[in-house]
Amino acid sequence: MGKVIRATTPIFTILIYRLVYSTSYATTTHTSLLPIILGVAIATYGDYSFTLPGLFLTLLGALLAALKTVATNRMQTGGLRLGALEILHRMSALAMVQSVALAYMSGETASFLASYASAEQLLSRRRVLALLGNGAIAFGLNVVSFAANKRVGALTMTVAANVKQTLTVVLGFVLFDVRIEALNAAGIPATVLRVRVGSDGVKSGIALTLAGGAWYAKVEMVAKRQTQLLPTSADVSGKA
Repeated sequence: MGKVIRATTPIFTILIYRLVYSTSYATTTHTSLLPIILGVAIATYGDYSFTLPGLFLTLLGALLAALKTVATNRMQTGGLRLGALEILHRMSALAMVQSVALAYMSGETASFLASYASAEQLLSRRRVLALLGNGAIAFGLNVVSFAANKRVGALTMTVAANVKQTLTVVLGFVLFDVRIEALNAAGIPATVLRVRVGSDGVKSGIALTLAGGAWYAKVEMVAKRQTQLLPTSADVSGKA
């Protein structure tokens, strides 16, 4: 259920731009988002049981994800014009404070200290290297994500996140032989996955998401080309 709600993040992004910045998107852009969201829903189909608090928190998470993506884009393209490394430099310390505070409130800190006191090899060399490697990968991911956000925009980043969810299912099958039901695999092209499925419906969800992503990319590319072909104010005044 969480993945399905998270797939609606592009809708929250459109609403934020509409309500806060009075920016609207073309009808073709809205239409191209539908197969992406529906494809993720089909690809991750399963037990959709949930509680009201869980549903509220998941919706809040989708909203906050959209806010983060929009804010990151505006910090780089708006009045601040911050670079990706500068944003990380300013935000990393705050993120660390928040993480430590949440770890303490959730009891994770106490659990870590108890484990450290009872196990001498809790922080072995291998685990330290694994933590350092994880941190380096997270740093690189943030730099690339921020740079991409600046170039392609917040909405495109949320669309890419939906495609990523679908590709995660694909990698789970390819690398770990995760069993996927017929309806889930409906989103994966058989030529890519070579899925051993008992029903043709298994391929629809992931294929739908990938097709929707390709459609959205084409719509955005056409829109940018049309924008570039429009005459600027300087051109108009020069002709006048």
